[in-house]
Amino acid sequence: MNWLQLSWKNIISRPLSMLLSIVLFALGVGLISILFLLDHQLQQNFEKNLAGVDLVVGAKGSPLQLILCSMYHIDAPTGNIALKDARPFMVKNHPLIEKAIPLSMGDSYKGYRIVGTTKDLLSLYNAKIATGKVWKFNFETTIGAAVAKELNLKIGDQFQSSHGLTNDEMHMHDDVEAFKVVGILEPSGTVLDQLILTTPQTFWLIHEEHDHDHEEHDHDHSAHNHDGHNHEDHDHDHSDHDHGPAAPKSLLDEDQDKQITSLLIRFKGRNFQSLNMQRNINENTDLQAATPAIEINRLFSLMDTGQQALRTLAIVIIFVSGLSIFISLFSSLRERKYELALMRSMGAKPAGIFTLIILEGLILASIGFFIGILLSHGGMQLLANMIKDAYRYSFTGWQFLKEEAYLLIGALFIGVVAAIIPAIQASKTDISETLAKG
Repeated sequence: MNWLQLSWKNIISRPLSMLLSIVLFALGVGLISILFLLDHQLQQNFEKNLAGVDLVVGAKGSPLQLILCSMYHIDAPTGNIALKDARPFMVKNHPLIEKAIPLSMGDSYKGYRIVGTTKDLLSLYNAKIATGKVWKFNFETTIGAAVAKELNLKIGDQFQSSHGLTNDEMHMHDDVEAFKVVGILEPSGTVLDQLILTTPQTFWLIHEEHDHDHEEHDHDHSAHNHDGHNHEDHDHDHSDHDHGPAAPKSLLDEDQDKQITSLLIRFKGRNFQSLNMQRNINENTDLQAATPAIEINRLFSLMDTGQQALRTLAIVIIFVSGLSIFISLFSSLRERKYELALMRSMGAKPAGIFTLIILEGLILASIGFFIGILLSHGGMQLLANMIKDAYRYSFTGWQFLKEEAYLLIGALFIGVVAAIIPAIQASKTDISETLAKG
C-alpha cells in the first residue's frame, strides 16, 4: 500500500474531525472564490458598457443615478430635459463634441426597457444587425439579442409597451399603436443585448395619445385610435408605405419644448475645455453632467468596504480551518503512536512517516478547496439567475478565474503548514519506548 492510500485510510478512520475541517475549509474558500467571481464579472459588465462615453447630461439629481439609468439601465431616470437645453450639445461640427446621443426612457415591455434614440448608439457599442434592419420610422424597433431570445420575438412581431420600467400589465399602453420588430442585433455582451430601441419621437406620440385619450375618455375607442394615427408621420405597416410616411425629423428640427431623458456625450479629444465642460454645465445650467468612469469608481469604492469585510471573514474561517486540521492531526497522533512505531520497526523511514502526515494535511485541504469551489460556482449560478431577473444583466457561475489557481496554491500551503508540526513529531517517534508501552 502506498503513502497516499495509507493517508486516505487514516483520514476516513476519523470521519467527524475530518468533516469539520473540510466544511470550515470549504466555507472559507467558497466565500473568497464567490467574491472574486462577483467582483470580476461586475467590473467586466461595467467596463464593457462605458463604451467611450465621456459625459452623461440629464436632469438635476444624483449623478450616480443618472449614470446607472442612462448607461447601465438599472435605475430610474432623474427626470427629463427640454430639447432647447440639449440642442447646444447636439449641433453638428461642435468644436469639442464628437457625438451627442439622445436617450428617451420610461417605458418597457415585459421588464425590458424601451429606449428612444438615434442610430449613433449602435456605433458607440460597435453593434451589428443579425437579422432585419435598423429602426427608421416611429414604432419600429430593433431589439437586443437577449430580448429576442428571452421573449421569443421575431421580425414582424408586434407588442404594446407598458408605462414605467417594471413588468406591470396594469400600465399597458393599449390605446396606442403597437411596436413592430424590424431588426435583431447580434449578441454583443453589452447593455444593448437587453434593450428595445426605437425613435425618440415614438415616446412623444405614445404619451400624447395616452394623455389625449384620458381627456376624451368618452370618445369611441376605435375612432380615437384612427384619429390618433392621422396626425402622426407613420402608418401601421411601413413596408407598404400606403400613406407615404416620412422618417422622423432630426431632433434639431423638432419643437424645442419636447423632452428627452439624457444625452451620452463623447468628446473629440481631451483638452482643458472638454475637461471643464462638466463643471460649467453643473454650475451654469439647470442640467446635470456626470462622468461615467468617476461615478463607477465611486460605486466600486462603496462596495469595496463590504467586500473587505467578507474577505476578512473568509480569511478568518480559512485560518480556523487550518487550525482545525492541525488539531485533528495532532490529536490523532496520540492514538496512532503505536501504529507509527510498528511501521518504523517494519522498515518505514522517518521521511516516509513525515510524508504520510503531510499528505493527510494536503488531502484535507484539497477536498475542502474543491468543495468550496463547487459551492462558490453553484452559488454564483443561482445568484446569476436572480440578478438576471432583477436587472437583465448576464452573470455566470461557469467562469473560472486565474485567481482561483492562486487560491488552490494558498489552500495547499495551509494544508502543509497545518500538518508540519504533527509530521515532525510523527517522524521522531521513539520505536522501542512506544512499543514497550504497547
